[in-house]
Amino acid sequence: MMLLLLAFLLLLAAIATIGAALAKEAPDGLARALQALEQSGQAGREIAQEADRPFTERVLAPFQARALSLGRRMTGADKADRIRQRLDFAGNPRGWTVDRVLSMKVICAVALPVVVVAYGALLGGSFTVLLVIALASAALGFFGPDLYLYNKASHRADQIKRSLADAVDLLTISVEAGLGFDAALQQVARNTTGPVAEEFSRVLREMQLGMSRSEALKSMGGRSNVDDLNTFVGSMVQADAFGIPIAQVLRVQSNEIRVKRRQYAEEKAQQVPVKIMVPLILFILPCLFIVVMGPAVLNAIDAFNNK
Repeated sequence: MMLLLLAFLLLLAAIATIGAALAKEAPDGLARALQALEQSGQAGREIAQEADRPFTERVLAPFQARALSLGRRMTGADKADRIRQRLDFAGNPRGWTVDRVLSMKVICAVALPVVVVAYGALLGGSFTVLLVIALASAALGFFGPDLYLYNKASHRADQIKRSLADAVDLLTISVEAGLGFDAALQQVARNTTGPVAEEFSRVLREMQLGMSRSEALKSMGGRSNVDDLNTFVGSMVQADAFGIPIAQVLRVQSNEIRVKRRQYAEEKAQQVPVKIMVPLILFILPCLFIVVMGPAVLNAIDAFNNK
């Protein structure tokens, strides 16, 4: 009897345990409804959070990421180095990176043909004309960022050529007044504006981060395609390496850079007559012929009509 009673108690304990486990795993109707409401509320909060994100993060960022991956496939491995060098020549415009240039090339190559073809279709252009316009606009959109960087680099190079002589003069005066080369660079960077002052400031920051003076100057020369600046950098590096007095080297470099700037201005002045020939022939001379010959042609037409 004791064994039967013990077996019966064990059976009741097992049934109670199984029932509790089933009750925990399979909730009743109210619990299931509460769980469904909680899940729907969580989904609603996720949808609301997704909708609250900015348009740039929801739409433009994924599109730009796909364009970046496509641009990396279309360009070679060495293209990134060339783009980085162009960015250095252009002065590293704010917000422009290698990834942004690659993505912008693809985006412009896709968006510009769509806009141009849509406008041409509204004007009633034929299929052949629209196809040619689409191909031309796609090529223009793909190489548009490169043209922008080339234009920025050319404009920056002109600014460096115009302001380098004055900056070197101020640097020479500061060194001859007793300042060290680093302090003279700081004076030029503080009292002048433009790309030369920005480059001198970057040289000082690189030197503060532990880079040697020669390496910082060489890095400045590598970020520019101006021959005068590269010559100045080479002279400063050699003077630092061989222990030549910097004031004497700066005085020689100042005179040479000023002479080269005068020659550059004379070269630009001699190019003006050649460059002005195109607008003169295409726009000015036809208008002049119309004004001068127009009354004579009208009088001749009236004379022949009267006869």
